Amino acid sequence: MTTASTSKNSVVRSHLGTLSVLAWTGDPEEGNDMPYLIAYSLGNGKEGAEAGEAAVLAVIDELGLTVGGGLYDATRANNSPIRLLVEGGKAVVNMPYLTAQCAAPQEWLSAVEQRGHAHFMVASRPWPEAVPGKPVTEEMLQAFLGDEDTLTSAAHILLPVSKLRR
Repeated sequence: MTTASTSKNSVVRSHLGTLSVLAWTGDPEEGNDMPYLIAYSLGNGKEGAEAGEAAVLAVIDELGLTVGGGLYDATRANNSPIRLLVEGGKAVVNMPYLTAQCAAPQEWLSAVEQRGHAHFMVASRPWPEAVPGKPVTEEMLQAFLGDEDTLTSAAHILLPVSKLRR
C-alpha cells in the first residue's frame, strides 16, 4: 500500500455521498470468528450511485489497493494510510475521505482483541439499504456480502488494531 496517488481518476468528494462502516464477525460455530469491517457508500452522492462507485474505485486506487485481488496484509506494513482504532466498544476507521466509527458487537470486540487485526473491506458497490442509525439485519448483510459482485469489486485489507495509550 502506498500513499502516493497513481490514480488517473481524481476523487470528487461530492460523488462519494454518505460513507459508513459496519462491524460483524463470521459464525464461530462454523469455525469463522474473524472480525470483519466494511466501509461503503450509500450511493447518494451528487451525481448518483454510478459516479459514487467510480469515486470509491478512485479512492481504492489512491490507497494503492486493487479490487478483486487478494487480501493486502497491512499488519506487516507500518505506512498504511488506513488506521483502525478500537476503544470504548467502538471501531474507528481513519483513512483518506473517511473517518467513521461504529458500535461493535461484543463478539467482534472479543475476536479483534484475540487476533489483534480485522479483515477490512472497502466496497465499491453502493449499499443504499444500510443507512447509518438503522439496524442491518442478518438477511441484509447476507444479501449484500453474499453477492459475488460485492466481494470481487471490493478491496480487502488485513488491518492491525490500535488502542489509545494510557
